[in-house]
Amino acid sequence: MSFQAYLDNIQAKTGKSAADFKKLAEKKGFLIKGKLSPDVKAGQIVKWLKEDFELGHGHSMAIFALFKGIKKPGD
Repeated sequence: MSFQAYLDNIQAKTGKSAADFKKLAEKKGFLIKGKLSPDVKAGQIVKWLKEDFELGHGHSMAIFALFKGIKKPGD
């Protein structure tokens, strides 16, 4: 599955886009000015997304990768 397919599936399941998740992560303090806070670990993001959005591990890690800047929507 491509990275974009993960993001598309996440949006279909949650109704939230990658930009929406970035805004939510800013509010939770995981992102600061669009950048992943240095003290935030993948496990924290995965836990949040599993609990609040019922996302699986792979989909949660795709969001984490997006936050880290590893992938961008459309890549």
